[in-house]
Amino acid sequence: MWGLRHQRTLGAPIELTGVGYWTGRQVTVRLRPAPAGYGRVFWLRSAGRPNQRIPVKIEHRVEVPRRTSLATAGARVEMVEHLLAVLSAFRVDNCSIELDTPELPAFDGSSLPIAQALESVGTREQSLWQPALIIDRTVRVEEGDAWIEARAATEPGLYLEYQLDYGPGPIGKQQFGMWLSADTFVRQVAPARSFLLEQEAAELRRRGLGAHVTYQDVLVFGREGPLGNRLRFPDECVRHKLLDLVGDLALCGADIHGRIIAHRSGHRLNARMVERLCRSCATHRKVRAA
Repeated sequence: MWGLRHQRTLGAPIELTGVGYWTGRQVTVRLRPAPAGYGRVFWLRSAGRPNQRIPVKIEHRVEVPRRTSLATAGARVEMVEHLLAVLSAFRVDNCSIELDTPELPAFDGSSLPIAQALESVGTREQSLWQPALIIDRTVRVEEGDAWIEARAATEPGLYLEYQLDYGPGPIGKQQFGMWLSADTFVRQVAPARSFLLEQEAAELRRRGLGAHVTYQDVLVFGREGPLGNRLRFPDECVRHKLLDLVGDLALCGADIHGRIIAHRSGHRLNARMVERLCRSCATHRKVRAA
């Protein structure tokens, strides 16, 4: 069947440590290989043991500002999109993700440290087929002047494009598109960092959030550009928005084939697109590889 491939998992365990944006706490994340059909699953550790399970599924998403969070039965994990983007780009379908704090490390605001760690261990193929969601019609979701449109697949693969428009100012209008693969993700998207305007950062601090975050942890834009930092790409902001989109689309739980164009979208609108795709488009799957 068109678009199907064997599932994959990590070649070896990965352990990374960093500080969370929202909690300000040191957190260690352990990524472990998992059997075919396991999926991507977060485990929160308690008393030294992973005992709170949160599968990566769209129905477990909870609405919070500025990030993607998942929750089940009283357990919750924050800011999962950067990690999920890496797993999706590298096609790691089965992975156990253990955390000792309910938030992923922010690192430098990008996915690059996770991508480099995964590159170092590689992946291995497994016995089951990964489901493929084939976009077979135009699907569009809108919210104000923001929208996302999914267009029918004409060949295998996923093409993504993001159109950013901050109006007059140091960010302005930016546009970036690419076919998703591990290589294009690592070179063109993974290094792009989280960003916000100076007034947005000030408002968060007034609310007691992110007091520990410095200009080296996130791009903060003043009138002339980033404060105390330098851009990695001239259009780094739109590349990070596309990174977030990849991570949010991972909540679909299948390889997506088609073209997705996003205009000024955020996590909530991205999630609405995932819900529509899961309801509207054809999903191909097999039970076991030959």
